[in-house]
Amino acid sequence: MKKKTMTSRYAKPISPNAFLSIFALSICLLSSSSVGDCLVRSADSPQKPPPLPILPIPTSRQLEWQSASMALFLHFGPNTFTDSEWGSGRADPSVFHPTRLDAAQWVGVAKQAGFSRVILTAKHHDGFCLWPSEYTDYSVRSSPWRGGRGDVVAELSSAARDAGIGLGLYLSPWDRHEPSYGRTVEYNEFYVGQMTELLTRYGEIKEVWLDGAKGEGEKDMDYYFESWFSLIRQLQPRAVIFSDAGPDTRWIGDEAGVAGSTCWSAFNRSNAKIGGTDPQYSRSGDPVGQDWVPAECDVSIRPGWFWHASEVPKSARTLLDIYYKSVGRNCLLLLNVPPNSLGLISEEDVQVLQEFNELRRSIFNENLAKSALLSASSSRGGMMNNSRFSTENVLKEGIYSYWAPEENRSDWTLYLRFQEKVKFNVLQVQEPIQLGQRVIQFHLETLNDRGEWRQVINGTTVGYQRLLQFPMLETQELRFVIDKSRADPLISYLGLYVDTFSILTETSTNTSQTHVNGSWVIMKTARNNLSATL
Repeated sequence: MKKKTMTSRYAKPISPNAFLSIFALSICLLSSSSVGDCLVRSADSPQKPPPLPILPIPTSRQLEWQSASMALFLHFGPNTFTDSEWGSGRADPSVFHPTRLDAAQWVGVAKQAGFSRVILTAKHHDGFCLWPSEYTDYSVRSSPWRGGRGDVVAELSSAARDAGIGLGLYLSPWDRHEPSYGRTVEYNEFYVGQMTELLTRYGEIKEVWLDGAKGEGEKDMDYYFESWFSLIRQLQPRAVIFSDAGPDTRWIGDEAGVAGSTCWSAFNRSNAKIGGTDPQYSRSGDPVGQDWVPAECDVSIRPGWFWHASEVPKSARTLLDIYYKSVGRNCLLLLNVPPNSLGLISEEDVQVLQEFNELRRSIFNENLAKSALLSASSSRGGMMNNSRFSTENVLKEGIYSYWAPEENRSDWTLYLRFQEKVKFNVLQVQEPIQLGQRVIQFHLETLNDRGEWRQVINGTTVGYQRLLQFPMLETQELRFVIDKSRADPLISYLGLYVDTFSILTETSTNTSQTHVNGSWVIMKTARNNLSATL
């Protein structure tokens, strides 16, 4: 009886927290050079401060833009009715007559498909204005639509505000209608006048979109971009400015929506020129760039940018592939979905967007990593001190909590152990970019049945978000290893997912893949009938 009492007093079962601490300590001992490396401060010690940012870092408006992930482009105007892409600027305003225009439908389609902002071509290259500008008669005021009293920008602004969707506007520098185009000072004054109208009449504008597009043989024209940028900052300080060279977000260098497999938000604006930047430099960014200018990937859901009755939209699977190569490579996806001649987004486009949204929801709804037991080679402030930089942070959504290793280490590893084997074929990684983009190179490894670590896949830059695909893997133990970093690496999120829709080919990813002996590697199979799965 006495023995039993002694047992109940001194042999209490171990608590889950104590078990986790012992497990973390054992991992640390295995991966560290000395026991002293694993000692931690007492619970009442001051918290370790966060690491210093590594420059450059984003502004608050750039952080808001990056977190949006996707925006919807709306190319609309006389070209919609004349079956054109680059209008001549001579089409009669009477051709613009959408009989069922519904900006609320545009915004509703965007919101239901997971897009948080829309960008309208307020004026394209033909010079036709979708608002009643006081500086030209080539606008909706001269059209029969709404009896000449319509304002597409106003209707879209109201619909976006009601739906909680951000509004962006594109005002083409190239104007094929305006007589002053080619007379530098006069046209720059004209352009500033129109920009002022757009930025003072329609509430908050989230993005101002500019480019250097101009046809060969057109009039020479010097644009006062820096003056324009200063005006935008004055009138809409929360708006990001897009162009080939920033200042806030840059063009990726193609119109296919595809970023480089290495993609830095760091960039040197001094190395870029609007209308004349090296596409490769735009695609990859610059690891030693002095400016923070993340990339935006623009692509149209149809072959053209304006609606044409003869064209059909891309499939949802194609959009998913573009998503991996844009949003999944530290960029924002700007997907053009042009309204038709009725003034509505076509039903076939709506259907594709709904399927695209369902594909993403099906894949990314469940993070399998959340069921894993996490540990790390080290944690800033000590692994057993409930540090604000602990490994558990990588399972919390958002970039403001993160895992950080101890300073001055060369081993940066996150370990994941599951109670039973799991299957997955997509890796998601995020960095807390408010402290700078750091990771240069990383890889994922699995422990095979012979107790050997074998590489599954590797990658380069991470940034706001990195998505990597590989053949289906079944395993019980993983480790995420950072090989090179500009400073102590920081990881804000780690996700493992199952994608049963994509067809993985050799060109699907530029990262290397290793088939793992001892762990089951199951090749992806695509569904034969996508609509049936939805």
